[in-house]
Amino acid sequence: MSDYMETVDAVYSEAADAPQMALCCTLVPPWKLPGLSVPKGMLERNYGCGSTVNPRDLADAERVLYVGVGAGMEALQLSYFLRRQGAVIGLDRLQDMLDTAGSLLREASAENDWFDPSFVELRRGDARELPLSSESVDVAAQNCLFNIFERGDLRDALSEMHRVLRPAGKLVLSDPVSSVPIPQRLADDPRLRAQCLSGALQLDEYLQAIVDAGFGTVEVRARRPYRVLDARRHDLRQDILLESIEVAAIKDPIPDDGPCIFTGRSAIYIGDDECFDDGKGHVLMRDMPMGVCDKTASALGSLGRDDIVLTPPTWHYSGDGCC
Repeated sequence: MSDYMETVDAVYSEAADAPQMALCCTLVPPWKLPGLSVPKGMLERNYGCGSTVNPRDLADAERVLYVGVGAGMEALQLSYFLRRQGAVIGLDRLQDMLDTAGSLLREASAENDWFDPSFVELRRGDARELPLSSESVDVAAQNCLFNIFERGDLRDALSEMHRVLRPAGKLVLSDPVSSVPIPQRLADDPRLRAQCLSGALQLDEYLQAIVDAGFGTVEVRARRPYRVLDARRHDLRQDILLESIEVAAIKDPIPDDGPCIFTGRSAIYIGDDECFDDGKGHVLMRDMPMGVCDKTASALGSLGRDDIVLTPPTWHYSGDGCC
C-alpha cells in the first residue's frame, strides 16, 4: 500500500468517527423527496463534492454499486428508488467507515418506514480491485474518491468499474477538476490529496481517463466552483480554481471515429427545408435545438453552413442528444 493511501485511510478513519466539516465541500443539497428522511449523522459526514444519484439512471437498474460508501447517505438515496434487498452494494476499504454506515443505515430505518437496512449490502473492498464478478451491476457510482488516486491507481479503479458493469451500464462520478495543472509538490502532498485538494486532473485529462477505460459515451452533467488553492497559503504564483463536475459514462463500444462526449452543446437548423440530414444519423428539425456531442458539433461546424447554429458547451447535459 502506497504512503499516500496510508494517509487517506487515517484521514477517513477520523472522519468516520467524528464529522470533519472542512473535509470536501458538498455543493449539492441532499435529495428532498416524499418520505425520505436523512439522519443527521449522514448529513454531517457527507464528504462528496456533488451528487451521483439521478432517477433516470435507475429506471431499469436491478443492482447498483456505490464505491466509497462513506456514511451511507447516497446509498440511502439510491435505495429510495430501488427498494429491494441487496439492490445497493456499498463498498469501502475502511471498516471504521462501514461500521459508521451500518449504524446510520439502521438509524435511517427508524426514520423511514419504507427503508430496510437489507436494501444495502455493505462490503469491505478496494476500488482498485473490486470484490465483484464481471458484468454484475447496472450502475456504478463514486463521489469525490477517484480524484484522490494517483494516475496508476485511477486507471485501475476506472478499469474495475468498467469490468463489473453490464453492457450499456452507467458509471456515475463526481470529482473535482483543476483549471490548470496542479504543481507536483502539492500533488505529492498526501494530506492535501486525501482532502480532495491536490489530486484533481484538468477536465480534458479526466474525461480521457474515462475513455481510456473503455467507455464510449461520456456525459458532463454539471460543472460548478468547488474550492480555490490560494496563492498565499500554498506559495503559488496565482490562485488555482478547482471545479466540481458530475459525469455519467456509458459502457458501450468506442466508435471508430472516437468517443461521444456531451458537454451541453446544441445544434439548430434554421434553413428553408423542414429538416437537415447530415447523412450520418443526425437529423436536425428546423428551429428545434438538438443536443450534440462535441464530435458531432465539430463535424457540423466543418460543413461551413450558415443555416446551422452551434451553441458552446453549457457543461449541463440533459440527455437529449444525438447518439
